[in-house]
Amino acid sequence: MSVNESDVPTTRTSSSSRATTSSSRNAPEPTLRNRAGDAYDSARTRAVGAYDSARERAAAATTRASDGIDEAPLIALAGGLAVGVLLAALLPRTEREDKLLGPIGGRITGSARNAVDAAKEAGRDKLNELNLTREAGSSTLQSLVKTVSDAALGAAKRPA
Repeated sequence: MSVNESDVPTTRTSSSSRATTSSSRNAPEPTLRNRAGDAYDSARTRAVGAYDSARERAAAATTRASDGIDEAPLIALAGGLAVGVLLAALLPRTEREDKLLGPIGGRITGSARNAVDAAKEAGRDKLNELNLTREAGSSTLQSLVKTVSDAALGAAKRPA
């Protein structure tokens, strides 16, 4: 059985409180229960709003991620692999991993180093083939700077 606040009698003993009560009969004095109820309602409203907002943001993020994966699946795959490699690098190795994967790990590391070296060499060869060397880039930049400065000097010499 619940008790209504109007069912609970209130008594006041001081004359100043009687005067205050008689002068503010139109605006009832907030009780502790009313203030607690208001605080609860306010906190509940804020919590529900925060939950709804978080749920909407999560749904939007899921949609964006799904759209991104659909548009560029290889980039998503590369990103997933990068995250996996990063996590694997951050987590400490265990004794069991060392026992089980020790010899294999050394071979994988060696193979990975060889693959990186081969990729670097192939990249250098391709850049040289396209004449995109450091020297060629430097001469192209010098030519560009000279052309721009000549154009600026020519524009400055023309009568206005």
